This record gives sequence, C-alpha cells and structure tokens, in this order.
Amino acid sequence: MARLADYFVVVGYDLDKRGGSEGQGHILQRFPEKDWEDNPFPQGIELFCQPNGWQLVPERERPSFFVSVLTDINSERHYCACFTFWEGLDNPQLPKAEASEVDEDEVPGLVQPAQVFAPKSLVLVSRLDHTEVFRNCLGLIYAVHVDSLSVPLETVIGNLLTCIIPVAGGSQINESPVCSLNLSVPQALACDWLLGCFQDQPCQEEREESLRTITLGAGDRQVIQTPINDSLPVSGSSVAHLFRQLGIVNVLYLFCAALTEHKILFLSSSYQRLTDACRALLAIMFPLKYSFTYVPILPGKLLEVLSTPTPFIIGVNSFFRSETQELLDVIIADLDGGTVTIPECVHISLLPDPLLQQTQTALSMVLDPELEMADHAFPPSSTQPSTLKIQDKEIRAVFLWLFGQLFHGYRWCLHIIRIHPEPVIRFHKAAFLGQRALTEDDFLMKVLDGMAFAGFISERGPPYRPTDLFDDLIANQVERIRQEECSPHKVMNHIKELAEQLFKNENPYPAVAMHKVQRPAESPGHNDPKNLAMFPLLDDVTVQLFIDHAAAKLQTAPPVVKAELKGMVPSGPPLGDIVDRHGHVLANSARRLEVVRNCITYIFDNKMLEAKKLMPAVLRALKGRAARVCLTQELNQHVLQNRAVLDDQQFDYIVRMMNCTLQDCSHMDEHGIAAILLPLVTAFCRKLGAGITQFAYSCVQEHMVWTNMQFWEAMFYSDVQNHIRALYLEADGGEQSIAECGPAAGGQELLGALELASEQSRLWPTLSKEQQSERVQKEESTVFSQAIHYANRMSYLLLPLDTSKNRLLNRSGIGDVESVSNSYVTNSIAGSMAESYDTESGFEDAESSDVANSVVRFINRFVDKVCNESGVTNEHLKALHTMIPDIVQMHIETLDAVHRESKRLPPIQKPKLLRPILLAGEELVMDGMRVHLISDGREEATGALGGPALLPAEGAIFLTTYRLIFKGTPNDPLVGEQVVTRSFPIASLTKEKRISVSLSMDQFIQEGLQLRSCTFQLLKIAFDEEVASDLAEVFRKHMHKLRYPQHVQGTFAFTVGQSGKTLVEHKTKDKNQSIKTLSKNLVKSAKRTIGRQYVTRKKYSPPTWENRSSLQSELDEDELSVSEELDQGSLTLSSTIRSSDRQTMSNVVERACCRDYQRLGLGTLSNSLTRSKNEPFRISTVNRMYTVCRSYPGLLIVPQSIPDSTIQRISRCYRQNRFPVVCWRNSRTKAVLLRSAGLHAKGVVGFFKSPNATSAGPSQADSTSLEQEKYMQAIISSMPSYCEPSGRNTLGGFTSTHMSTSDSSDKLRQPKIGALMKQVMGGKEDVPGTFSRGALGQRARVISLSQPRVSGKARNPPGGKWGSIRGSGRLSAYNPEVGNRLSSKESPQPNGGPSEALFLRQQRAYLYIIGDKTQLKGGKQDSFQQWEVVPIEVCDVRQVKNSFKKLIKACVPSSATSEPSMTFHRCLEESEWMCLLHRVLQVSVLVVELLDTGSSVMVSLEDGWDVTTQVVSLVQLLSDPYYRTFDGFRLLVEKEWLSFGHRFSHRGAQTLASQSSGFTPVFLQFLDCVHQIHLQFPMEFEFSQYYLKFLAYHYVSNRFRTFLLDSDYERIELGVLYEEKGERKNPQVCKSVWDYIDRLNKKTPIFFNYMFSPEDEEVLRPYSFISNLKVWDFYTEETLSEGPSYDWELVQRGRQERLAEEVPDKPDTTTPKSQRRIVWPCYDSRSRVVPDAITKLLQDLQSLEAELGMPPEKWKDTWDKIKANQRAEAKLENRPSFNSSLLMSSNLSHQRRSQGVYLPESGVGSSINLAMDRETSTTSTPVAGRPSTSTLYSQFQSTESENRSFEGILFKKGALLKPWKPRWFVLDKTKHQLRYYETRQDKECKGVIELAEVESVIPGTPTMGAPKNIEEKAFFDLKTTKRVYNFCAQDSPNAQLWMDSIQSCLSDA
Repeated sequence: MARLADYFVVVGYDLDKRGGSEGQGHILQRFPEKDWEDNPFPQGIELFCQPNGWQLVPERERPSFFVSVLTDINSERHYCACFTFWEGLDNPQLPKAEASEVDEDEVPGLVQPAQVFAPKSLVLVSRLDHTEVFRNCLGLIYAVHVDSLSVPLETVIGNLLTCIIPVAGGSQINESPVCSLNLSVPQALACDWLLGCFQDQPCQEEREESLRTITLGAGDRQVIQTPINDSLPVSGSSVAHLFRQLGIVNVLYLFCAALTEHKILFLSSSYQRLTDACRALLAIMFPLKYSFTYVPILPGKLLEVLSTPTPFIIGVNSFFRSETQELLDVIIADLDGGTVTIPECVHISLLPDPLLQQTQTALSMVLDPELEMADHAFPPSSTQPSTLKIQDKEIRAVFLWLFGQLFHGYRWCLHIIRIHPEPVIRFHKAAFLGQRALTEDDFLMKVLDGMAFAGFISERGPPYRPTDLFDDLIANQVERIRQEECSPHKVMNHIKELAEQLFKNENPYPAVAMHKVQRPAESPGHNDPKNLAMFPLLDDVTVQLFIDHAAAKLQTAPPVVKAELKGMVPSGPPLGDIVDRHGHVLANSARRLEVVRNCITYIFDNKMLEAKKLMPAVLRALKGRAARVCLTQELNQHVLQNRAVLDDQQFDYIVRMMNCTLQDCSHMDEHGIAAILLPLVTAFCRKLGAGITQFAYSCVQEHMVWTNMQFWEAMFYSDVQNHIRALYLEADGGEQSIAECGPAAGGQELLGALELASEQSRLWPTLSKEQQSERVQKEESTVFSQAIHYANRMSYLLLPLDTSKNRLLNRSGIGDVESVSNSYVTNSIAGSMAESYDTESGFEDAESSDVANSVVRFINRFVDKVCNESGVTNEHLKALHTMIPDIVQMHIETLDAVHRESKRLPPIQKPKLLRPILLAGEELVMDGMRVHLISDGREEATGALGGPALLPAEGAIFLTTYRLIFKGTPNDPLVGEQVVTRSFPIASLTKEKRISVSLSMDQFIQEGLQLRSCTFQLLKIAFDEEVASDLAEVFRKHMHKLRYPQHVQGTFAFTVGQSGKTLVEHKTKDKNQSIKTLSKNLVKSAKRTIGRQYVTRKKYSPPTWENRSSLQSELDEDELSVSEELDQGSLTLSSTIRSSDRQTMSNVVERACCRDYQRLGLGTLSNSLTRSKNEPFRISTVNRMYTVCRSYPGLLIVPQSIPDSTIQRISRCYRQNRFPVVCWRNSRTKAVLLRSAGLHAKGVVGFFKSPNATSAGPSQADSTSLEQEKYMQAIISSMPSYCEPSGRNTLGGFTSTHMSTSDSSDKLRQPKIGALMKQVMGGKEDVPGTFSRGALGQRARVISLSQPRVSGKARNPPGGKWGSIRGSGRLSAYNPEVGNRLSSKESPQPNGGPSEALFLRQQRAYLYIIGDKTQLKGGKQDSFQQWEVVPIEVCDVRQVKNSFKKLIKACVPSSATSEPSMTFHRCLEESEWMCLLHRVLQVSVLVVELLDTGSSVMVSLEDGWDVTTQVVSLVQLLSDPYYRTFDGFRLLVEKEWLSFGHRFSHRGAQTLASQSSGFTPVFLQFLDCVHQIHLQFPMEFEFSQYYLKFLAYHYVSNRFRTFLLDSDYERIELGVLYEEKGERKNPQVCKSVWDYIDRLNKKTPIFFNYMFSPEDEEVLRPYSFISNLKVWDFYTEETLSEGPSYDWELVQRGRQERLAEEVPDKPDTTTPKSQRRIVWPCYDSRSRVVPDAITKLLQDLQSLEAELGMPPEKWKDTWDKIKANQRAEAKLENRPSFNSSLLMSSNLSHQRRSQGVYLPESGVGSSINLAMDRETSTTSTPVAGRPSTSTLYSQFQSTESENRSFEGILFKKGALLKPWKPRWFVLDKTKHQLRYYETRQDKECKGVIELAEVESVIPGTPTMGAPKNIEEKAFFDLKTTKRVYNFCAQDSPNAQLWMDSIQSCLSDA
C-alpha cells in the first residue's frame, strides 16, 4: 500500500524578489510541513512549476496541468503534478517605471496595463504515476476555490493526503478502510465518501474495487485502477502518441540510441507531451530500465545540464530551441515537427539485420494496417488501426517480442557464484555472444556492456523471485517466436496476445469507470470581479489533524502483508540448439572433424608419419569452431587423473594444434574454447630429465586471450558455480547427480546450478542461525580456494618460459589498471613497481623481477575484483595478497629449471640445414641460423596463383663476406623435398627493418627481420625460437659492418681471398690521418688566400665529400687551384701517384679512353704532344696529375687551339671544375659531342671574376668570359661545315645554305627536330617549349623578325614581335627555322656591329648546349649566335632515389594487399620510374638528331656525372654501332662512367661515409634505357638482355672492383687502376667484371644475342613514350630453385650437384622414362629448362662431342661457321633479304628498320607513317621453325610500305544500333585484305575483310546515324559473301578513290 500523495504544495509568484526581467516563485504553503520519514520533501519544486520562468502576464490565461518528474539522490522518481492558474494583482511596476524610466529595459512609450496576472501553482508530489487522478484531484480543489463550494478546502486536502491505495494488484485480505472521516467535517459533506469507506463488502471483487475508489469529500468519487503487476510499466497511450509524432524509423533510432547510451533531447512546446514522450521511450525499453539522467521537463534555468558528459533523456520546451543548437553530441527529437536530428559525430549502432527488418514490418502492421491492403483489388471494407490505448499496447508488445528475440537464452549464460546470504550472479557475455553467433554485432555488444543490462542481470538474475510477462516469454515462447519469425501474420497474432496481457495489466477492470468529479463552472469572464478572490491561506492545523488521525488509525490496523508469489524462474530452451538450426555453426563438415580425430588418434598411437601428413589439413580445419570443440573433446579423453605424459614429438604436435586453435579464437573466447583448453594445458606434459616436467602451458602463452581480464573472470565464475553446486549436491545427500556434459559450463549442469540455487533460496528462511552461518562460511571458503587455484593457473599462463626474455610484457597493458584490453604492460610500467617481493627469495635478476611484478599485479587486480564481487572476507583477501608473490616466485623457479632443460632438448626433427655453395674466396661470417622465410607481397611463390606454396619455408640464413643467403625447404609437405634459395649481395642491402611475425604452425610470435636489396630481392625472415635474441643482434651488427665498411678497401672485391682483414683496416686509418691533416692545413691556407667570396662556392660539392673517411677529403674542392702558381711541370703529389710519371703515362695510353679517341680520329698522344696544327682536336695532358679536375680522366680531348693554361681558367666556371671536353665525334657529319657540368649558378658576371688576385693572366671580368667564348668558338671552328673556303666566318658565310655535307634526308628532318625540341623542353606548361639563344644572365631582349621564309610546315611566329622572355613569364614558342636574336642593350657588339641590327638566319646553330632549365645561364653569347642553349628539365638525384624506392616497393612489395590503390600497375605508375626513363631517352634522341644533322652538342647538366653521363652514353650507343658490341659497350662504360667519374661508391652508398646519402641507381637507370632500346631494336646489339641484367646485378654486388670508387684518381690512389693487367695472384678471383664476362662468353653463349645482324652506320631512334616502354623483367623475375643466376659458377655447381643427386635414383632404365618436366614460374629458371632453339642445338652439339670423346669446339667458332655457310648459300641463291641475318624471319629485320623516322608530319599514305606501325615481336630469342604468314610474305617484301597499297580514314557503320565510327583502313594488295585499325598509330589490327570474299563495291546511301555534313556521294557499300559493309569517306573524290583501289585489287586477283 502507498500514499496517493505525499505532499500538497501551493507555489506563488514572489513579489519581493522579482529582479530585472525574471521573476521567481516561492512556496506559500506545504502540507504536511514535516517531512515523511520514508520520503523527504524534494527540493526545487518552484523551478519545475514554471519551467519557462516566473512571469507576470497582461491577460489571464487558462489553467494548465502537467506532470514533472524529479529524481532524488536514491534514484527514486517523484511525480510532481502541477496545476497552474492566474490571479490578478495591481501592476507593481507602474510607480517604479515613472520614477526611473531609464533603468528599465522597456521601450519608453509602451503603455503598462493597470492590472497584471501572476501564476499560482497547486502541486501534488507523489511516488505513484497516476496522471489522470492527479488532474482530477487538483481540478477539484480549484473548482472548490473558484466556485466557492461549501466544502472547506482543508477537508479536501486532508482527505487527499491521507488516501492510501495499493501499489499493484489490490490487496488480497479483508481490511478496514483507512480513509477515515475526521469528525470535524460536517456529516452531510462526507456522505459520498462514507459510502465508499464503510459499505459492506459482499464479495472479493467488490472489496478490491472499493479499495480503489476514493472520494475527497466534495461530492466526488473516482476509481483508481492500479496495475496487476507493477514491474510492467504503465504507458496509457503515450507510446502510440510518440510513434504518431515521430514515425517508425525515427523512434527506432531513438530506441537504439537510448540502449547504447547516447544523449537524447526532446523538444516540444507542450510540457505534457514531453513527459509522455519520455515515459513512452522508457516503456518500450522494458525489460531494461533506464539508469541515467532522466528529466522529462527541464527548467530553462538549468539548461547547462545539457552539456553533461553522461548519457541522458531530457525534455526541453521549444522556447529554448536556439540554446540547443550548439550541442554537438546530442540527438534532438522535435516532437512538434516530427524530426530526429543525429549529429555527424554520433554513430548509432542499429539492431542486427534480420531483427531490424522484422521489427519495422511488425510496427508498420500495427500502426498502418492498411498498408498491406493498399494494392489489393478488393480491399476489405475497413481496416482501421486499433484505438490508441490498444495500439499503444500492441507497439509495446512488438518491443517485448524483440527483446525476447535478443535476450533468449540469457539465463544459460548466468554464473551463480554465491547463494547465501544473497545470491551473487554474473553474466558470461562472451559465451552468450558466441553461442548466438553475434560477436561481430556492434549493437548487442554495446547493450550487454551498458548499465541498463547490468541492472537487468542483478534484478532478473536471481533464480527464486516473482516472475512476470517477460520471464514467461523467455521461458515458454522462444520456440514459438523462432518458428513464426518468417511469417508476419503469425507474428502479429503473437503480438496481439502479448498486447492483450499488457492491456489487462494496466486496466484490470475496464468495466468499472465511475468518475464523479466536480469541474469548475464554465470559465467566467476574464475581468469578472468575482474572480479576483485570491487562493486563501489554508489552516495547517486542520490539515495536520487529518493526517495525524489517519496515521494513528494505520498503526492500530493489522499490518498489510501481501504474500509475494515467489517461484523458480524457468530458463527456457538452451542456446546451443538454436544456433545449430540457423546453420551458423555447422560450417565444418563431418569430414574435417574426422580428420581431426584421426590425427589425434595417430599421435597417441605414436604413428607420427601419418600424423605429419594430416597435420596441414588439421591446422586448416581448426579455423572452424566445430573442429576446435572436437579437438578439445578428443584431447579430454586422453587425460587420466589430470595428467597425460607425452614424448617429445607427441608433445610438439599437441602444442601445435593447441596453438592453432587458440590463434583463431578471439581474445573474448566467445566459444569457450580457451576455457576448455585451460585444464588441458596443465594436464599435457613431457619429461625433460631428472624430475623436471614441462607442461603444455609453457608453449601456448602467446595468445591474447590469456591477458584478457574478462576471460579469467568468466572462467573463475564458471568454476566457482560448479563447486558450489557440488557443495549443495553433497549436502543434500548426493541428490540425483546430474551428469556433467556438453562443451562449456553448459548443458544440464547449468540448469542444475540455477535450480539448486532456487531451492536453497526457498529453504533459507526455514534454517536456524547456525545452519545459515555454516552455509555462508562453506560458500566463502569455496570461493577462496578457487581464487588460490586461479592465482596458480594465471601464473602458469602469464609467466614466459624464459623469464629473462620478457616476451609477453612487451605488448603493454598488464599494468593498465583499467585494462579490459587484452594486452600487457611495458617494461617501464613493470619497472616502476618499487617494492620487489623477490629480495626475500634471493631472486636477484632485475629484468625477470619486472616480469614477476607485472604478473603479480595482474593477478592481484583479478583477485581483488572477483573476491569483492563474491563476498570473500577481508582476512582471506589479505592472505591471498601475501600468497600471490610467493606463488609467482615458486613458479619462476620451476620455470627456470624447465627452461634450462628444454634448451638441451634436441630440436624436433627440424629439417637439416642445407649448406650454400660459396664462391672462391667467399667466406662465412656467421654460420647458418635457423629461420623461416616468410612470403612477402609477391604472389607467385605462395601458391596464390595456383600451384603449391613454396613459402613459407624453413631453413637457415647464412652471412658471408659477399652475400646474404637463405637456403631451406618449403613448409608445405607437398613440395617439402624442393630446395628454396634466396640470396642477394650484402652490398646491395638498402633497408633493414625489424618485424614480428606469427607463424600459423608455430608457438610464438617471433622476432624477424625484413631485408630489402636493390637487386630487387626481399628476405622476410623470422628467427626460429632456438636462435637466441642476442645472436640475432650479433647477426645484425655483422651485417651492418659488412654493408657499410669503413673504407672501400673493406668491400668484398678487395677482401676476397684474404683472411687477415684487420691489417688492411689498420693501414688505411694511418693513411687517412695524414691526408686529413694535410687537407685541413691546405683548406685553411686556401681560405686565407682566397677570401670569403670564393669559399661560398663550396656549396656545390655534395656535403658527403667532406666527411668521408676514405681518401677523398676536402682536397676535392676548388681550393686546389691555390697550387696553380707552382710550375705545372714540377707539380707531382707523391701521395697521389706511386710510380714515375713515364710509367703512368704509358698506362694511361692503354686506357679505354685513349683507344677510343684514336678510333674516332680525335688524335693520338704523340700527335698531341708535338702539337701538329692540322687536326682540330688534341689530347691534352693538363689533368695528368688530376689537379685541374679530380673527377676527370688524366687525358682529355680539347680543341687544338686552346692552350692548357686557358683550360685551367675555364674549368673554374663549371661545377666540380668539370669543363667541356669532347667525348665523341660523328664520323659522317664530323659534329662532336661534348660533356661538362653545369655552370656555377652565380649569375653570369659573378663567375667570370677571377678567384684570386695572384693567378696568372689579367683578372678582369671579361678575360675569363672571353676565354670561354674562345673555347666555344674553337669547337665550332673544328666543324667542317663551319670552315668556309673564304677563311673568315663572315655574315655571308653564315647565311649560306647550311652544311653541304649533309644528305638530302635532312630536309625532311628539319621540322621533326622542332617537334622533338618541343617535347623535350615543354615543361609543366603546355607551351611548346622554348629555344632561346644567348646569355640570359643580362637583361634579354627579343628583336622583331621580318616575316621569315619558312616551309609551310613550320609554325609562323605569332604576330611580328615576340615579347621578352622574361617579361611574359611564359616562354615563347620555338620556330626551328628562325634564329631569335637576343642581344643586350648595355654592351655594344664585340665586333663593333650595330646592336639593334636584324640577323636573320636560315640555318641551325653550330653548337647546342643542353642545359638545365633552372639555370638558363648559358655562356657569354658571341655576336653571330653560333650556339644555342636548349633548356630542359632534368630529374635530380633525389627524384631518382625516391622513384627507385617506390619502384622496389611496387616490384617487391613487403606484404600482400588487396587495396585497389596498391596494385602493381598503380604503384609502378606512382613511382614515376617510367617517366624518368622517358625523359632521359627523349633528351638522348634529340641529341642524336642534332648530331646527325651536323650540329655539335654540349651536354651540360647538374654536376656532369649523373644525367650528363646517362645522356652522353645513350647518345653514343644510339649513334655508333661499335658501342653495341661487347668491346664497344665495355669501352663506353669504362670511358663515360668510370673515367669521367660517375660516383659509383657514393651513389651506391658503398661505405660508411656515404651511408647517409642513400642508394641512387643512376647507372641502373642507364641500363634500363639500354634495355628499352634493345627491346625495340633486337638485331642491333651483339649482347643479350641477360648481359644487361648481369651488369645491373654486379654493379651493386661489390664482387668486382670495376664499379668501386668514384673516379680514376681514387682508383690510382688505391692502386686499383692498372693492376688488372698482369699481376694475377689468384686466377680464381676476377677483379674486373669485364674479364669475367670475357671468360664466361668464351664458355657459353649466355651473353650473346643470336639475332645480332647490324646495319652499317645505323643510327637508332627509339620511341620514348611511356606506352612504348616495358617493365624490365630484371625487376620482377626470380628463381627460387637456385637463387640469382648472375654468379655463374655457383649456379653451375648447384646444377651439377642436383644432377649427381638425381642419377642414383634411377637404376632401372628399362621402364619408359617420362620426358615431361614440371616448370614452376618463380621456382625454375625457365630459360634453362626450356632453352631457345639455338642454345638447345649448341648444348646438344656439346653433349654429342663429349659422348664421342672429341675435343669440344668453342661455341663461337661453331656459330661463326654456320653463319658463314648461310651467307654463302644466300649469295648463291641471290636472295638479298637473307644476307643480313641467320634468322629466316627477316620480318624482324624490317620491323627494326621501319623505325628509322621518328615523328611523322606529312600527309596520308606516305612512307613516314610506317614508323608507327611496327610489329610487336620484340623478344630477344625467337623460336625457330614456326613460320607465320608475315614470314612467308617477307620473302619477296623488303619493306612494309608496299604491303599497304592504299590507306586512310573511313567511317564504318557498326552492327545493328551501333554508331558509325571512324577507323584507319589499310588496303593490302599483297595479303589481299582490307584491314582496319582503331587509329593510325594502332599496331593491332581490329578486323580484316578478305578481298577474296568481296562480291561487289557499289555507291551507297546514308543511313541512320551517319556522320553529318557529308555529301551523299561519299557513301559506298562493300558486299561480301557474308554481309554488306557500309562505308563513308570524307568526300566524294576520296570515296571514288577507295572504290577504284578496291576494284583494281579485285580485278588483279
């Protein structure tokens, strides 16, 4: 029973305290004045009466009523019913306003009304929510006051406050009524009330009813219906209203948001609606109760509550809408507008999918039943939705049904851990989610973690309590819900039944509705004077009398005991079956389970081989849950008395399976697998030796689940439950013992525990005190003993076997106090535990004590939590805390012994380590360490593309002085006998990174390394657990030492074959010392002499030069020029050249450069020394001491007329002193190619200033610039085209037609070079690029041109004037035919000519300078513009470096990825490697063109040793066939790359000093360009693609000395340069890569290109567009069977060994031997297994010679013989097309020839177009014996041009409904075809019309969709036997031409 109302309060407007704009309310009276003991008076009521603030109003408003809800500190809700009416009073503001108008905020002139109205509220405070009753009662009081009824108000209020009603269900016993009558009340007034109180109760129903009938003594009477069961919420019709206001989807959003603890704010202008909406939201959440802030009506003064961080449900009047706008994380529901606004940052998890759909369907059937019938042809007459009250219950029934689906089976996941004195119950969330297969579901996870669910468990968990509708639903109707969930109509029936129950609960007696309540008379006029009576002050004594009287009566009445109907709560059907029907679990077929069972049987029967075969299948099967459960069940059967002793191999297999099982479990362990394994890991063990046993737990610790606190808690509770159950089963004398079965703590056993608990709770009150305390004690000690047990278990699984390793703790987290995360503490946290328990036990080792401390802390946290929850006494808890450190300590000590012993175990049949084959002189630095090679992002080896998985493989990694080698066997037993090898030279290591790897097979997460090499190899290795971590560290240190030696002499090329390496290092150190000091002094003195301005030039040499520890030092700087004052002849640096000058010179003459200069006719040494004048060039020895330029060779080609002294001065203008020198001359045009570095970027004037005053010669600015000009002039003069017969270069000579020597083809090429220039120079802008002349250093001006005489193809200059290049900002267009004269205003012309004159020239410059766009500062311009600067953009070294990094990552990704943005081609494109190749090739082709047309070119880019070298070498390779032979290419590389000082050591980061600069593959880029050219011209190269790959590999491998050091100077310093001749101490060790190639080439044709058939003087012009470039297979290919094939002797020896192994296996020769061989990509070397035809024939020949015992002939001799014979035959047959090549398919030859022309610029049909149409066969090894059609035709066709009789564009009509499309058609008489292509450039034919099938060609008519604006006669049709083709030409003559051509073809045939 409860009071209907606790307090009655009158609140009025406070006239005294009104300040400013806002008034205040205050309590005028309250009854009773003293607080009830059980219910104190709530504070702040006056705020809630007027939530918008207390204000006076000018007109009387109608009375209002609403209910606010206040929540007190004990989270009890108080319902405050506020009835507000307005009373008139004189305006208090009038006098004040007159006094001080200024102070007020009002607008002056506003008329103030004389009378205003103040609000007054009557408030009832109650703990019951009976809105309508409160409305009636307060309305009655108001009516009594207004209508001045004769009943005293005190009586009415007294009766109201003493009214007592049942809370729920009515009382079951006969009792006298309590609403007794106070005698002071006049009899007449109370008669109605007396009727209610004193009537005899004839029957039970009436008695209940009478108890719910109240009257307040004013002639009124009302019936209060209390709900039957008060645990169900009462909603009236509020839920239905909420859905009407917001709609289904919006309410579902709010529902999910409330359950997942978001903030929800309702807005409405009606207070009552706010309360109703909040009440409705709470009602649909049933059975969960909302436990956060709940304020249905929030007063405006308290709006800051909205910024609270906790979740809430709050209602606010729309008046305050603007203040809610800035709330960022609040979901706002506007009830009036029907919208729900969810902020961007809020993510609401919605119901899991099928449920959401079903709920929405059910709701729409309730709210809108017509929707279903809307489309019916005969809709039923009426399908009105139910009345609001019923609809309300139906909606609630839907949500009840939804919760039934969500929570069914929850009781099977309850753990009961204490029964007495109070039941303690925990919910096993992981098991619930696991069995429902909803672990991934975000919504359910959040709900289960929420506060509401925690309340739900504590309220509904106890097994013995009253039950309600929800319990019944969960227990008895789950089956029904599940069967009906797919049929909405059955669902609706169920929902209607539930709704009926809900309705009945709220309205138990719907028939009884007696309401007799006085309402006030029709509201009188507003200003009616009789209305002005104020609400009177009530007599508190009278009211108090009523209250006391009633209280006294209550005390005398017998106590009301309503017997609660407690009972056992049924659990419903268990979860397991349900999930199985859904089919989520049965993913594992029975076959898989069979495999698991068999494997375990084999293991225990010791059939290890069988087990090994099944193992991979088992490990795969264990990914499924059923197989894991099966494994645990099987293992359980092999445990006897908690122990199972295994031998080593059995132990290993069992541990492996356990690890695999645990690895696929999540850290939550939702299927309870880890829980079942927990007892097993402490049962399986093996004996290690004297009394030492190793248990399985020491090998399965590496799993997240063991570090998850929630897992341990769930485990603990489940065990405690079992023990307590056992305790009571024994106590009851072994009452039917229920068999424990089923996987987790599930099955009938759980049922038993809850049933037992229920029974015990029922008996509890009947027990005596002693029995009770005994039971409590027993339970408590059970929990305590379990806690000790778990402390042990946890120490088993948390302490690593090797406690020094601290492996687990590295994962941060054991130490986080909150950590529900599954992780471990870091060492620092562990170390911060100051108090160490270990001092007593004599346990010193600091690091392991860290482990101990963190484990102790983790266990302490666990123990604290579970013991507090399960009520363990404090004494016991303290005892536990002292025990835990000892437990951990003891365990550490036993582990140490186990660890020691386990180290001694022989490793379990791991594959034996295979030894790698080493080179002569290669030594092992570290012997093999067992590792696993893990697959990276390349898919081939992992079996991803089909085929067996070769990786991961197990083997060993070896570190030698030269390589890093992995050799091992694949883990996959299907290919277990193959050998996998991966290796790369240690010098090519570019990146090393530590990784941690988890192998599916193995126990641990291992430490590993990822090693990347610039030979496009990646080794991802994980160290085996037998490798100690310190050993791995030693390995890394050695690797670094070898990768970056102190000095280049530490590299393999130098140390090979020497054992005493220390000696060398010692020597170099001393030498370094002396040079360092020398250089320091030199630099100091130089700086003193030179002064500041000169020193600034230092920035041009790379900083790493200075800090190299090699012999290179600061000497490299320009400061060296200080020594110029000395006599040149006397200068010899003793430290530089060891032998005498003469010997050096003779050596130099032998060098490559010299041989080449003589070949090119650029002079011989003797000739240059005697200075014969008739040669234009001479060999200068000015640099023989490397004093002018350290990085140049000793001998240089310079113009004859330039003396050495000039050279020294000129060199200073160029970076690194690399002045222009000649490196090649075109034998036909005599144009020369020069190379130099870029000019110093000081501005033109700056660098002409002489660096020091003492230098020889005048130090005026112009002297050096004149000398530089003279130098240029000398080069130009050397060209035959320049030296006119007149002897002087006059103007006339200039304008004469250019170059009589050039052939007529140049006319054709003129415009083409222009186009080339355009491409090369066009930067980011789309202007055609620039071509400027002269020095732009001074202010440049462009002089207007007269209209030039140009061929029609050249572009006209825009207008007459060209704007200044500087001024316009955009560079002017280049006209190839016209020289733009740029001259300076400031200085007059040197030859005195007029400065503004027009110089018009119809020819090209004699010298082009290819310069960097960023430094457009060419040399000083001569007056007659004989040279031009071509500014281009070059890629700098940084770009190359970054591009290469990305290229490596694209070709050798470290891990597989499925992201579309990370595909191979996307990464390749992002690396921009192809763009860089394109740029280099483009510039090279331009230079080739210029040289070929007779202009000289000077390449002057960056420091002259990177891009310059690439361009210059490529130009020579393209222009001169000699460089495409073996000798020539070697010479080219020696001359341009080695002698001219490309910094191989620096760019390759070969030593410690250059480590920071990183690896920059400039030379590799050059080789890639050569490879691209090779692909396009396969017949022009004597060497094969393999030769290029070989160089690419060995230029970084450091196996040879060829590519070490940065210049000839350094090589002489070390004495490396000339040792290659003669001294061969160790014939095995080749010091030069060239010697090695020569030797190898004699033995095998591997480097030879069989297709080599050069044309004389052929200049190659490759396509350089990116679409023409191919990815070099050097980057992507790999042979796992033998490793890289570039160390030839290793591969050969490996193959011999393999053959030797294979031979004895086949003694039986009688059986037919299969010729089939399986070739795996990426494993076998395809070129070896399937060689090309010629190689195969040569091999067969060799083996035949061997069999016949003949001396083997060299392959080259054989080849030359065959070639000679073939040529002779060809001559006899007089077939010219064969004389060039051995190959019968000369289509390859003309395919190459056709590319002669680079850019077609002429009309249709000319032969130039053929350049684009080349064949696509670019393989270097054609397969002989497969004649194609093109081969047949090629016998009488020497070029392709005749194959195209007629060609052009035609529109062709497509198939039906397809548009007309323009296509490029080719009529081919020879092949008798009409072919068509997409475009003119297209190489792939899109279709062929065989002319043999053509019947007729006739004029056609336009059809639908034909091209517009074309005359009708342009259409013609081609009729074949199969179909008619419709064509359309551009115009009628063209069409006629086509028809005639086709006709003539037909008639010819």
